[in-house]
Amino acid sequence: MPDQQHPPRDHPASRPVSRPALSPSRAADFKQCPLLYRFRAIDRLPEPPSTAQLRGTVVHAALEQLYGLPAAQRGQDTALALVGPAWEQVVTTEPDRVDGISAEVQAQLMVEAQTLLLGYYRLEDPTRFDPQSCEQRVEVELADGTLLRGFVDRIDVAATGEMRVVDYKTGKSPSEAWALAEFKAMFQMKFYAVALFRSRGVLPTRLRLIYLADGQLLDYTPELDELLRFEKTLMAIWSAIQSAGATGDFRPNPSKMCSWCAHQALCPAFGGTPPPYPGWPQHPDEGDAIGDDETVPQQSKAAA
Repeated sequence: MPDQQHPPRDHPASRPVSRPALSPSRAADFKQCPLLYRFRAIDRLPEPPSTAQLRGTVVHAALEQLYGLPAAQRGQDTALALVGPAWEQVVTTEPDRVDGISAEVQAQLMVEAQTLLLGYYRLEDPTRFDPQSCEQRVEVELADGTLLRGFVDRIDVAATGEMRVVDYKTGKSPSEAWALAEFKAMFQMKFYAVALFRSRGVLPTRLRLIYLADGQLLDYTPELDELLRFEKTLMAIWSAIQSAGATGDFRPNPSKMCSWCAHQALCPAFGGTPPPYPGWPQHPDEGDAIGDDETVPQQSKAAA
């Protein structure tokens, strides 16, 4: 099961308010289960972080810092040395996520993060190219007014103009048994492809998923007609979210994914009762709109 963690953003309290938008994580949540979307994007119910999520956050932060260095300095030893600063970044920006983590667990997490970074060098050589950007914020309004917003792990642009969109996964690549996980990962990548196509006018040549735990690369070449159809899908999802938001009618959609849901106790499908509907947020902060694509349990992956 691929895990999904992004490096910490700036603290929510420092983020400017912004209009409601859709991110890949929350779009996928709504497709999976409208009530899950409500719990995460509107009620903003807490979900306990796992050590796997923290490990992924550290790895993403270390890779971002690595590519901030000159190419000649991006050797393996440097990447390993960046794990410590990456951990401190998480501690500083998201102290609640590391609260209660023992020194023993932290030490094990650091070792595992270094192992994943070593594996990265078997897939790509970061000394041989310079990304155009890392952790790039993208935002674009579609023709019907749907606002897309998110962060892309890495964008590479060749001298000839071809654009590659890259996302790091710190779990294993999906097996046939986890086809849904692969679908969600590619859903995320197509989301970014649409956002970049509409904001830059350039069709990404390649979408690349890098699975660090088992050293797998998944490359996909999107077609324009396919992305245009996907764009209509995103518009339809946002329209459905707005309709549900107006009425509060976010219904559960029981599936195998319920096994990983942190909110079963509040779900009617399991005999629970959701909290009173707080209403569609009028002034969501940017964190709501982004929806951290990589901070939810392994099999799920913005919001209002």
